[in-house]
Amino acid sequence: SDDGKLSFDEFKAYFADGVLSGEELRELFHTIDTQNTDNLDTEELCEYFSQHLGEYENVLSVLEDLNITILKAMDKTKKDYQEASNLEQFVTRFLLKETLNQLQSLQSSLECAMETTEEQTRQERQGPTKPEVLSVQWPGKRSARKLQKNSLLPNSPHFNTGWTEEDSQWMTQINRLQKLIDRLEKKDLKLEPFEEEVLEENAKSHIMIVQRQMSVIEEEIEEFRLALKQYVESASSQGGCLHVSIQKFPSDSRFIIYEFWENSNAWNRHLQMNYSKTFQRSNVDFLETPELITTMLVP
Repeated sequence: SDDGKLSFDEFKAYFADGVLSGEELRELFHTIDTQNTDNLDTEELCEYFSQHLGEYENVLSVLEDLNITILKAMDKTKKDYQEASNLEQFVTRFLLKETLNQLQSLQSSLECAMETTEEQTRQERQGPTKPEVLSVQWPGKRSARKLQKNSLLPNSPHFNTGWTEEDSQWMTQINRLQKLIDRLEKKDLKLEPFEEEVLEENAKSHIMIVQRQMSVIEEEIEEFRLALKQYVESASSQGGCLHVSIQKFPSDSRFIIYEFWENSNAWNRHLQMNYSKTFQRSNVDFLETPELITTMLVP
C-alpha cells in the first residue's frame, strides 16, 4: 500500500513461490519480523537476506555495476549515434548485438537453473501440506497458436538416428501436450479435476520447449526469411533438436518459432553455436522490437 512496510498479505503476495505453504510463509514472516510489529520494514528485509547471500553477494554487486555501466553506454549512444559516420554506426550496432547476446545467454542459464531448482523442490516435498495457489499474470496477451498435427512421427527427419523406446516415450508426452494446447484454444474450456500421474523410475530429463515471437520490419521480411531458413536448417541438424516449426501471422509481419529440444543442456549448447549467434545478431536489424522468448520444461 506504499506505506513503507509490508503486512503479511503483502508479503505473501510478493514472496509466495507456489512451493512454500501458507503456514511456512507465516513462519518466515515472523522470523524476519524481529521487532514483532506484525509488519516488515526495509531494514528487517535487508538484514534477513544479507545473512543468506553467500556467493550471490558478489553476483548482485556485479549486476548493480553492470546496470550502471549499461545505462551510461546507452546514454552516450543516444547522444552520439546520429552524428556518427556509417562505419561508426555499424560498430555501435554490432556492439549492441553482442551485448544483448551475452545478456540473453546469462538469462537463459538463470531461467534453466530456476526451473530445475523449483522442479526438484516440488519432487522432494511430500506430505499433506498443500502449497500456496498463485494466480499467474502472463506478460501480455497470449497469441492464438496451433501446433502442426502429427509433425513428430517416427519417420520425421529429426528422428533419423533410430527409433527407440525412449523416443516413443518422448512422442507420447509431446502428443499429449499438443492435445492440451488444442483444448486451451477453445474459449469454453472447463478444466478437469486434477489427476495424479505416477512417473516411471527410469523417466528421463525434461524436454525443453521454446517459443520465440518476432515482429519483423516490413521492408526486411525477405532478408529475414532467408536468415530464418538458414537458422532452421542448422538447428534441425543438431543432435539435441527434436523439432522446429514456424508460424506466420497473415494480418501482420509477426513470426512464431516453436523449438523442441531433448533437454535444457541441448538448448544451451544450441545458443552458443555460431549459426544461433549469427541469427540473433541479424535480428537486431530485422526486428521492430526485441524478440520474446518463452521456455517450458515438460516431463
